[in-house]
Amino acid sequence: MQRRINIWSNIDWLAVTIYLVLVFLGWVNIYAAVYNEEHQSIFDFSQRYGKQLVWVSAALVIAFFVFIIDINFYSYFAYLVYGIMIFLLIAVLIFGREVHGAKSWFELGSFRIQPAEFAKIATALALARYLSTFNVQLNTMKAYVRVAAIILIPALLIFLQNDTGSALVYFAFILVLYREGLSASVLLLGFFIVLLFVLALVLEKLLIILLSISIVFIIFWFLNRKLKNVAIGFGILVISVAILYGINEYFRLGLTYYYIMLAALGFSAFIYIILSISYKVRNVILLLIFLLGSIVFTFSVDYVFNNFLGEHQQKRINVVLGLESDPFGVEYNVNQSKIAIGSGGFSGKGFLRGTQTKFDFVPEQSTDFIFCTIGEEWGFLGTFFVVGLFIFFLYRLIGIAERQRSSFSRIYGYGVVSVLFFHIVINIGMTIGLVPVIGIPLPFFSYGGSSLWAFTIMVFILLRLDASRLELLR
Repeated sequence: MQRRINIWSNIDWLAVTIYLVLVFLGWVNIYAAVYNEEHQSIFDFSQRYGKQLVWVSAALVIAFFVFIIDINFYSYFAYLVYGIMIFLLIAVLIFGREVHGAKSWFELGSFRIQPAEFAKIATALALARYLSTFNVQLNTMKAYVRVAAIILIPALLIFLQNDTGSALVYFAFILVLYREGLSASVLLLGFFIVLLFVLALVLEKLLIILLSISIVFIIFWFLNRKLKNVAIGFGILVISVAILYGINEYFRLGLTYYYIMLAALGFSAFIYIILSISYKVRNVILLLIFLLGSIVFTFSVDYVFNNFLGEHQQKRINVVLGLESDPFGVEYNVNQSKIAIGSGGFSGKGFLRGTQTKFDFVPEQSTDFIFCTIGEEWGFLGTFFVVGLFIFFLYRLIGIAERQRSSFSRIYGYGVVSVLFFHIVINIGMTIGLVPVIGIPLPFFSYGGSSLWAFTIMVFILLRLDASRLELLR
C-alpha cells in the first residue's frame, strides 16, 4: 500500500545544506588554487574557477531533475542504467580520448566527460537492485559470483582504460556487502591479502612464509581450542625441517632455505592430514589450502607488480613503502603538497596568500591536490573544519541509509557512503603522503564537471529515495 506525500517537505535539508557548503568551499578553493591576478574576478569564465561555476550551476539543475523523478525509476531501470554504462565504458576504449595516459574521456568539441565517474552510480544501483531481490542470500556461492560480476566488470573496463585509481574505487563496495551480512572472515581475508601484498614487496619471502605459517597455527588454535593439536602440528613441521636440513647439509644438495621450508611444509602437511582424518581434527584441510594460497600469492606478487602495473605506479608504491626515492620525479607532487600543508601552520597564510599555490609549485593543485590549498591558506583549523564537515556529511548519509524502509534504498545509501568515504580518505591520504598517488578527485572540491555531477547525482538519488520513504506503509 502506498500513500502520496509532499517530497519537498520531507527532504533532508541538513544534508542538502552540507552538500551546498562543500560545493561552495570547493569552488572558492579552486579560485585560490589557480588564482590569476590578470583575471581577478571569480566569475571569469575563461579561467577554471569560472568554468567550475558553470559545472556547479549545472549540478544544481541536475540535482533538481534527479529529485523530481519518481523513485520507482531508480529501482526498475537499475539494470538498464548499468548496461548502458558498461556499453559506454567499452565505447570509450575505442572512441575515447587519452588524457594523462588514461583513455577514459569522450570529447565533444571543448566539452569532455568521463563515463567512469558515472559508472559508480550505475554499479551502486545495480548492486542495490540485486541484493534487495527477494530470497537473495548473500553468503552463497551463487550470490558471491553475481555480486563480484556487478562490481568487477566496470572496474576491469576502467582498469583497461589505464585509470587504475578509478578502478580501485569499486572495491569500496565491499563495505556495502559487509553491512548486508557478508561474513567478517571475508573482510579479514581481504585485509590479509592486502597486507601480504605489501609485505611481499618489503620483506624476504622466507619471512613471509614463516609469518603465514604462524597465522595459520593461531587460527587453528582459535577454531579448535586444543593446544595439543597445535603442538603436534608444530612439532611435525619442526622435525620435518630439521630432517630435510640435515639431509641437505650431509649430502650437500645445495637447496636454499626456501626449498627446504616448502618441502618440509608439504611433507608435514601430508602427515598431519592423515592424522587429522584418523583423529577427526576439524578445519585442517581448509587451513592448509589457505596457507598454500598465501604462499602462491606471495611468490606471484613480484610478477603482478612488474607486469600489470605501469612504471610510474610501481615507483609511487615503492616511494610510499620507502623502497625508493625520487624527489624530482614521482615524489615531487607529494613533497610539494606536504610543504604547502605544513607551511600553513595552525591558522594558515590567509586567503590567496599561499606561496606554494601562487608560484605553481604543486602540480594538479586544482584537481587531485586541491586539499593542499586548504592546508596552506587555512592551516590546521581549515583542514580540521573541512575533514570534520566530510565526516559529519558521511555520518548524516549513514543515518539516512539506516532509516530507509526499503532494502533497495538502504543498500544504495551505503553504496553512496562507501564511494564517498573511499574518495575522501584516499585523496587526502595522497596529499599527505600516506597512500600512493592514484589520481582520484576530492568530492565536491576538485575541479571538473564529471566528478561533481556524478557525486551530485549519487547524493540526490539517495535524498530522493529518503524523501519518499514514508510512502511505503507496512
